[in-house]
Amino acid sequence: MYQPVLSFPEGFLWGTATASHQVEGGNTNNDWYLWEQQPGRICNGDRAGTACDWWNRAEEDFDRARELGQNTHRLSLEWSRLEPRPGEWDAAAFARYRQMLAGLRQRHLEPMVTLFHFTLPIWVAQRGGWMNPETIPLFTRYVERAVRELGDLVTLWCTINEPVVYAYQGYLRGIWPPGRQSFPDAIRVLRHLLLAHGEAYRLIHALQGSAQVGLVKNMLYVEPLRPASWLDRKWAGFMNRLYNELSLIAVTEGRFLPPLGMERVPKLMDSIDFLGVNYYTRALFGVDKRQWMNSLNPRLNTAGVISDYEYGEVFPEGLYRILKHVQGYGKPIYITENGVPDADDDLRPYFILTHLAQIWRAIQEGVPVRGYYHWSLLDNFEWSEGYRMRFGLIEVDFATQSRRVRRSGRMFAEICQANAITPELVERYAPEAMEAVFGAGVPSAVKEVG
Repeated sequence: MYQPVLSFPEGFLWGTATASHQVEGGNTNNDWYLWEQQPGRICNGDRAGTACDWWNRAEEDFDRARELGQNTHRLSLEWSRLEPRPGEWDAAAFARYRQMLAGLRQRHLEPMVTLFHFTLPIWVAQRGGWMNPETIPLFTRYVERAVRELGDLVTLWCTINEPVVYAYQGYLRGIWPPGRQSFPDAIRVLRHLLLAHGEAYRLIHALQGSAQVGLVKNMLYVEPLRPASWLDRKWAGFMNRLYNELSLIAVTEGRFLPPLGMERVPKLMDSIDFLGVNYYTRALFGVDKRQWMNSLNPRLNTAGVISDYEYGEVFPEGLYRILKHVQGYGKPIYITENGVPDADDDLRPYFILTHLAQIWRAIQEGVPVRGYYHWSLLDNFEWSEGYRMRFGLIEVDFATQSRRVRRSGRMFAEICQANAITPELVERYAPEAMEAVFGAGVPSAVKEVG
C-alpha cells in the first residue's frame, strides 16, 4: 500500500517567532509602554506588564521549543533596553541577550534576530520617531552596536519587521503609537523605515561578512471586494502595489514609488539577501465613495472560514500565490510569520497543515523557501488586541506563568521531527484537511512510501 508524503527539503528550518515587547515583560522604557497607560488604547485595558516573563525565563521556553522538534527561533532585540538613553549602552542588557542567543545555539536552535519590531525607546519617540529623518542614523548606530556585541552568535538578521503595517497602524489608522491619521505621514514614515533598512543592510555586511540580512514583509493576498466592479478591481490593484509591492521594489530595484512620483535610492538597490514573508490572510479592497478612509481598510470574505475575533479569513492558497509572485525577486524566502488566533485550538491544526501544503506546493515548483516560523511559540501580548488573541502553540496562563502545550503544538512537533506531512498525521489531527493537503490543487509529484 502506497501513501503520499509531503517531504520538505533537507536542512529546512522549522521554528516559531516571538518579539521582545510581546514576551519579555518589564519593558517600561519604550513608546508602547506609554501607549498602554492611556485609557482605551488596548483591548480590555490590558498592558504588556510581565508578558511571558522571558527576560527571566526564556530558556525554559527554548527547552520546550527544542522538545517540540524545532531547529530555529526568530526573536527580536529591544532597542530601549540596549540604549535606554541617547548614547548610553546597557552592558547588562547586552549580556542577557548574549545569554539568550547562546542558549538557543546550545539547544541547536538557529537564531534569527529582528532589530526593529515595532517599539522605539521613549527618547527616540520624543524626537519624532520615524517621522524624523534623524532616527535613521540613530537606528544605524544601534544596529552597529548590536552587531558588534552579538554578531558572533547570529547569522540571520532581519532589519525591520513589517514596515507597511507599522506605518499603516500608527500613522494612517492611528490605533498604534503615535496615533496619527495622515496618509502623507504614513508614506514619510515608510520611506524612512526603508532607508534605515538600506543603511543597516550595508553596515551589517561591512561588520560581518557571513551575515544573511533580510527585510520582513507582511503580505496580504489582495482581491477586489466586488470583482464585477471595474473601480474595485483598479483600486485593489493600487492597494496591492501600495501594500505589497512598494517596499519590495524599493529593496530590490532601488526605486521608491509613492502614489505620486518616483525616487531613485541607490543604497536600497539589492539590499536583501533573503525575503521574510509574513502571511496571515486574504484582504478584499473596494471603493467607499461616502467614507473615503474606508477604502484603505481591508475587508473580510465573510463566506470563508474566519478566525477568532474576525482577525482574518483562513485562505491558504493566498500564501502559494504570494510565494509564486515573490519568487520573481530572485531571493531565498523564509516564512517568518504564519499563524491564527485560536484560543480553543480547534482551527489551528487545519490552518497549519493547509498552509504548509501550499508552501510544499510552491517548493515543488521551484520557489526557494528555506524555512517556516509559526507565529507564535506561545500566547503573548498582541499589541492593541492585548491578551485576548491566543496565537500560541503553547497556552500561557498569565496569572501563574504556567504553560501547556496545545494539541496543535504536538502536531507541529511531529511535522518538524519528520520534516514531512503524512496522511496518518493529518487523519489524527485534522481529518477535515485531508483533501486540501493531499487532494485537488496539490501536484501529484509526491514521494510515495509503503
